[in-house]
Formats: sequence, C-alpha cells, structure tokens
Amino acid sequence: MFTVFIDLIGFGILIPIIPQLLANPASQFFLLPKGYSVQQGYIILGFLTAIFPFMQFFATPILGELSDRYGRKPILAISLLGTSLSYVVFALGIITRNLPLLFIARGFDGITGGNIAVAQAAIADVSTPETRTKNFGLMGAVFGVGFILGPYLGGKLSDPTFISWFTAATPFWFAAGLAFVNMLSVVFLLPETIKEKSKAFAVHWAKSILNIIKAFRLEGMRALFSSVFLFQGGFTFYTTFAGVFFITRYGWTQGGIGNYFAYVGIWIAFSQAVITRRVSAKWSPKSILSFSLFATGLFVLGQFLPRTLWEIALLVPFFAIFNGLSQANLTSLVSGSVGREIQGEILGVNASVQALAQTIPPILAGYIAASIGASVPIVVSGVTIILAGLVFVTFYRPRKVVA
Repeated sequence: MFTVFIDLIGFGILIPIIPQLLANPASQFFLLPKGYSVQQGYIILGFLTAIFPFMQFFATPILGELSDRYGRKPILAISLLGTSLSYVVFALGIITRNLPLLFIARGFDGITGGNIAVAQAAIADVSTPETRTKNFGLMGAVFGVGFILGPYLGGKLSDPTFISWFTAATPFWFAAGLAFVNMLSVVFLLPETIKEKSKAFAVHWAKSILNIIKAFRLEGMRALFSSVFLFQGGFTFYTTFAGVFFITRYGWTQGGIGNYFAYVGIWIAFSQAVITRRVSAKWSPKSILSFSLFATGLFVLGQFLPRTLWEIALLVPFFAIFNGLSQANLTSLVSGSVGREIQGEILGVNASVQALAQTIPPILAGYIAASIGASVPIVVSGVTIILAGLVFVTFYRPRKVVA
C-alpha cells in the first residue's frame, strides 16, 4: 500500500512543476536556453511526459514476470531503488538546467515504475476470496490519496514564497527520500508473499505489443477496448496540458496548479468512495457509461467557461465525478466481460491499452499546442472523450460470459 502511495505522490508532484520548467518563460524555473521558443517548449513538454508511460508500456509485464520467478520482495525493492535514483537525477537535471538528464530520469523511472503491478500481485498473493475486494478497494483509496497529496506537495515544496529556500528541485529530493524509505521498509518489513515461484520462466519482451494486438482481436471486446483507449487518451491530453492552460489563461503559479489538481483528486476520491457505489447499485456499467463518457467530455470543454475562482470550484466536482464514474465502470466492464479464469490476462491487456493511450497524446498535444495554441489540447481532450462515448454507444454489445 505504501508503495502505491509513494508512486502516486511522485507522479502527482510532476504535474504543477513541469509546465513551469518548459512552458512558462515568465517563471523563475524556466529551463530552456536562450534561442528556444515557448512553442518548442510545448513540444519538449509533450515528449518528456510521454517517455514515462512509453517505457512503462514495455517494462510493466516484464517486471510482473520477473516477480513471478524471483519473488515480489526483491523486484519491488529494486524498482523502488530505481524510482528513488530517478528522482535524484531529475532534481540534478533541474539544478544544472540539463534537459537530457530530465529525459533520462523519466525514462529510467518508467522502466522501474511498473512496481504498482508488482504491489498488486503481492496484495493478491495474501488475499482470500473474501478479502480480495476489500484489499483492492483499500489500494484504490490509497491511490486516490496519493494523487491528491502529490500535486499539492509539488506546488508547495517548489514555492519559495512558502519557504524561501524551496526551489523546483525540492519536491524531487523529497520524493527520492520517500521512495528510498519505502525501499528500506520493503527490505526489512515486508515478508515474501509468493508461496510458489514460477519455474517455467522466460521474459517476453514484446508482451505489451502482443496485448494490444489481442485487445482488438478478442471477440466482442474490440469496441470496449477502443472506448478505453479513446477515454484514457483524451484524459491524458487534459492532464498533459491543463497546467499550461491555467498558466496562459489565469497566470497560475505551480502552487495554484497543485491546489487545483488536489481539489480535483478529492472529488475523484469522493466519486470512487461514495457516488460510484450508489450509482452502480441502481444502473448497469453500460447504462452509466452511455451517459458519463459524454458528460466527462462536455465538462472538459466546459473548462473554457469559468472566469472566476468560484466558477472553477463549482465546475470541478461535476467533471471529477463523471470522470470517476467513467474510470471505474470501464474497468468493471472489462473485468466483467470475461470469466474468472482469465481475469489476470484481461486486466493485463487493459493495462497495456491504457499505457499506450498515455504515450501517444502527450506528443501530439505538444505539436498541437505549438502549431495552433496552448489551449487547443484541452479542446482535443474533450472531443476525444466524447468520441469514446460515441464509439461505446454505437458499437459496444455486452459479451456473453461463460463462468
């Protein structure tokens, strides 16, 4: 649980800071050398955001296979040490204004950042059928709390008006220390959870690519995975350039961006903990998604309407609640579309689809923002999520499951 918490804090810390480093020439943290335009900064921002999920796309299945062979504990400890080192390198890249170091750090963290999958496997190892849902529900809650705290800490720990010696590198030193403490806790406190290690072992380097091919060949699942891909891709367009959008539209600093995403996270957590359960008791995932996907896309486009902070505060709960409903019910529908015997396989396929959907949009968003405008990726986000809804209601048909 602590591993998942640290991972999400680390992910969230990046959100308010990276736009200031690469897309805001007015910021004291702007890293691009003279001669670089802000449009070039948008493109670099897109590639820097994309390199993490790109490396994670290939590495996550391999880390899972290694943990089956050698155990959860050593793979978890090694990957956490890699995460800690990656934050140190990122902080050094900021201090030395070295862009290649930032890319190396994010790429390396992507390779070791598949540790959430290993942590999930460890929880599955120690769960009984009776406790499995509760344990994974607790993991979801920890996931949400980490995402709430991450952007908030990123904003505060980089704000010199909060404490004078804070810089853009401070949150990454903090995250490196947390990951290192987490690694020590795994080494000294976590017992090995896997009882029988796999003996038939081979690393499948192309497992994620094979997962993508399988996603669109599975009978009755093509439309569902297409909707997952479009929804996740649309949301990634939003998270990649929302910070830039708020800088250009409202002049927000990293503190304001961090506060905004923490506020969104609170409402997403509320949606997962309260709204989703109550709505799911009355309507099927198909019925919910037929409405929530369109609503999420429309509320993304609604980001252009507010003029004051109060209007933003009123809009966020609706955006977050419909986003939370869409996220939860897409996963539920994927899981419920197959029998118990291939749950792990189908969720692995779903993870690969989501990772690919998080890799392509940041690169496209960078070029779109550079060539048209910084707010256009937000428009593309809303339209893409609405397209996910259109694909879902037009082509999805419930799959008959054989238990």
